[in-house]
Amino acid sequence: MIFVTGGAGFIGGNFVLDWFARSGEPVVNIDKLTYAGNLDTLTPLRVNPAHVFARGDIGDRGFIGALLRQHKPRAIINFAAQTHVDRSIQRPDHFIDTNIVGTFHLLESVRDYWSTLAPGERGAFRFLHISTDEVYGALTLDDPPFSEAAACRPSSPYSASKASGDHFMRAWHHTYGLPVVTTNCSNNYGPYQFPEKLIPLTILNALNGKNLPVYGDGLYVRDWLHVSDHCAAIRRVLEAGRPGEIYNIGGLNERRNIDLVHAICAILDEMQPLPDKSYAQQIAFVADRPGHDRRYAINIDKIRRELGWAPKISPDQGLRETVRWYIENRDWAQNAVSAAVISRQEASAP
Repeated sequence: MIFVTGGAGFIGGNFVLDWFARSGEPVVNIDKLTYAGNLDTLTPLRVNPAHVFARGDIGDRGFIGALLRQHKPRAIINFAAQTHVDRSIQRPDHFIDTNIVGTFHLLESVRDYWSTLAPGERGAFRFLHISTDEVYGALTLDDPPFSEAAACRPSSPYSASKASGDHFMRAWHHTYGLPVVTTNCSNNYGPYQFPEKLIPLTILNALNGKNLPVYGDGLYVRDWLHVSDHCAAIRRVLEAGRPGEIYNIGGLNERRNIDLVHAICAILDEMQPLPDKSYAQQIAFVADRPGHDRRYAINIDKIRRELGWAPKISPDQGLRETVRWYIENRDWAQNAVSAAVISRQEASAP
């Protein structure tokens, strides 16, 4: 039995689906179902008795403690987080509540449970914390990619809140001996991603005849990692990652935002052509967001050397498959947006 937190979100949901495609080991899937959590992602598992869904907050120690005592997992994989930089600029308090305070309470719940295990079970237990390359800050166009030894220099409320969680992981391992492993990944893409992020937003706006917004000059560079490759890396870290260590997980796929948007438009021109124009004519440069980091890139030498992992999905293959998925699953995206509106209304209700 393993626990997955945030398992109705984009990466967590893909991980749970991938897990059951490869394993029969049961999963308790914990998600608060905020706007980005979507049970539709988990539809294939609704009749699978090995998948137990529990709606709740990682910061609720009574709730988490009861689940731990009942199910006795051998590992926790923590995907639960607020993740969108733009939202963190507008409402940093939400990110502090989840990514800092919630992470602290989850750690304490897990430490209480872990301390009750027999010595052999304590040694085998793992807490995997899924984090981001953004905790390292920004690179210039000429800088080498971030290694695990890079200084932690976050530059947005989102990345600062995730960096705080990373520091907690290191401290709880050093002070209490909790067998924590942290992974820092680059930008993920693939199916089931909430439509506020660049790739699904571009695809769906294009299909709906809307502008394709590109921040600033469009020359911001990100390293794009297909979510399936990320899931494979996490499984490998769970199998053999060393407690107390950090593993960077990247796609080896740096692209400028404007080039990525043009690539999506070219694929759409082929798969879903318009009668009289290219989708690229819908591109619209918009005012930049505050504190926009110029470039992120990840050095994966450590995880490749120690655990034998490297991305397998080529950038062109991954992008084409992603575009096709959103073309074929527009109902999922529309339902996700509709559910998010209801979630925000419920959250703001007195």
